[in-house]
Amino acid sequence: MDAVDRALYAAIATVPTPTLDAGLRRLSTAANHSKISFALAGLLALRPGAPRRAALVGVAAIAAASAGANLAGKALARRPRPDRDAANVPYARHVRMPVSASFPSGHTASAFAFATAVGTVLPWASAPLGLLAAAVGYSRVHTGVHYPGDVAAGAVLGMASAAAVAGIGRSVRIRPTVS
Repeated sequence: MDAVDRALYAAIATVPTPTLDAGLRRLSTAANHSKISFALAGLLALRPGAPRRAALVGVAAIAAASAGANLAGKALARRPRPDRDAANVPYARHVRMPVSASFPSGHTASAFAFATAVGTVLPWASAPLGLLAAAVGYSRVHTGVHYPGDVAAGAVLGMASAAAVAGIGRSVRIRPTVS
């Protein structure tokens, strides 16, 4: 499995894509600290009802996925980051190389957690947010900071985190207080 992962990484690194490089580099950087998802959550929270609930469940899912990826996954797996120079990833694609372990991709976990969680409340948002999450995941491989397997694991972790948060949310009933 590791050999396939490295071969996919090398294949992506060697395909020239000058028209995509700058955009994917910007997307990868914009996804740092879930900035894109938090901005979208802020916009959703401005509207009462389902959009506000979607924002809340989306942010909770980011927290769960981020903790799962950064506190558990990376500590347990300790997979080194790819060697961009050895793979000849073009410099035009480079973003800052994180110092944390490579597995799983925290950017991808958080993006998929947000997309999945929001989609449980606002089904119409599932496709666009899912595409955005997939683009964030791909951008991490394209920029040379993750192997494809790291991204796949992050996506699964993100979706599982969203499912767990949504399940907890359904089981908790908040009753309005009567004054």
